[in-house]
Amino acid sequence: MTNNAAKRTPLAMVAVVAAAATGLLPGLAHAQQQQPAPQQPQQQQQQQQQQGPAIVQVKPEPSQTDWTKVCGQDQGANKEVCYTTRDFVSDQGQPVLAVAVYEVKGDPTRIVRFLMPLGLLLRPGVRFTVDQNQATPGQYAICFPNGCFAEAQVKDDFIGQMKKGNTLNVSVQNQMANEVTFAIPLAGFTKAYDGAPIDPKVLEEQQRKLQEELQKRSEELRKRLEQQQGAAGANGAAPANGQKPAQ
Repeated sequence: MTNNAAKRTPLAMVAVVAAAATGLLPGLAHAQQQQPAPQQPQQQQQQQQQQGPAIVQVKPEPSQTDWTKVCGQDQGANKEVCYTTRDFVSDQGQPVLAVAVYEVKGDPTRIVRFLMPLGLLLRPGVRFTVDQNQATPGQYAICFPNGCFAEAQVKDDFIGQMKKGNTLNVSVQNQMANEVTFAIPLAGFTKAYDGAPIDPKVLEEQQRKLQEELQKRSEELRKRLEQQQGAAGANGAAPANGQKPAQ
């Protein structure tokens, strides 16, 4: 897979750290900067005012029909590296997080990486588990203006859990030190992980659709903000002619 094709990946939010860590797909940092910052969904922001753990259900990014497997050559180690990844959004369509599972050919260790929303406590790290299985701890690696990456090394048994399981639960702490768990659906993961990597042309089409969707959401948000500002201006408008402002 060429670097030009890699630049068009719809999952550049995750891949930028892979590029920095392994030298794979070096053009993705630019695409990463073009993505909007993932937001903590409105439901979670309301639950931050409550005590106790909060469950945030996320759903797949609508423009991505399934999990995506991308492969390329690690130029430093001269090994093939593949990652299976997907972006997830809130009920309102806001970007929330992204997940990627990395596999280096010939290496028994896998890496699970998350792009998490801003505004979470970094020191406690993350904990993730499939359904009711034992939790795996992970640590934050680096933050960007559009989110923070957390990761952990796992073995094949965890990948097996992901293939058989229904939900990947990722637990973090919000700014009030309350636990928040993101419930990520795993439907379609096995097919993508065990299947062939995505064709560059299909990858390009996914990227195009994602960019169109992001532009649409940005325009809708801009219009809402303009309407809110217009309403606020009308409420604070000057009094009608002949009337004196209240003293």
